Amino acid sequence: MHLPSKKSLNFSYPVERGLQRFRELIIYISDKSKDDPDFGSVKLNKILYFADFIAYERFGVPLTGMVYQKLTNGPAPRALLPVRAELIEEGAIRLESVPTFSFVQLRTVALRKAITDLFFADEISLVDEIIADLSGHNATDVSLRSHDLRWKAVQLNDPIPYDFIYLDTNQLTDDDIRRSKELAGEFGWR
Repeated sequence: MHLPSKKSLNFSYPVERGLQRFRELIIYISDKSKDDPDFGSVKLNKILYFADFIAYERFGVPLTGMVYQKLTNGPAPRALLPVRAELIEEGAIRLESVPTFSFVQLRTVALRKAITDLFFADEISLVDEIIADLSGHNATDVSLRSHDLRWKAVQLNDPIPYDFIYLDTNQLTDDDIRRSKELAGEFGWR
C-alpha cells in the first residue's frame, strides 16, 4: 500500500451544502440517540467522524466534508463547537449536563427534526448503522475504537486526511511507515 502524495491529501472535501449537511447531521444524530444513556459529546464526535470517513470510503465522497482533527479522546470535527453554538442560538438544539459516575456528560438534545432530504437514503442508512453499532458503548469504549491507525498517524490537533481511510490497518508495511514519516516532515507534524 502506498500513501498518497502531499498534493493529493484531502483534509476537507468539497461537498455541496456540506456545512448545512453537517448542521443537520448533528441534529439527526442527537435525535436518533435521545434514548442512548451513553450519548454525549464524545459519542457525537465519533459518530460524525465515522459517518464522514466511512461515507468517503463507500461512496467516494464524505457526508459533510468537514475537517477532522486528532484530540485526546479521538477524532473530532473542528467546526463542531462553533456550529453547535449557532444551533443552540437558533433553538435547534440544547445542551444538557448529565451527571454520570464521576463526570458530567454533555449531551446534545435535538429540539426539532433534522432536514434529512439533504441526504440520500443510503447516507442516512449509513448514519443509522453507525449509531446502532455504537449503541450500548460508553464514551471510553467509543473513544478507544476511534484510536485507529489514522488517529495514531497524526499528532494532537493535526488534521486527519480523508485518504487515510484507505490505510490497511492490518497490513502496515515498512514503506507505509516511511511515507508517513515523510508526510509528517512535509506537513510539520511532530
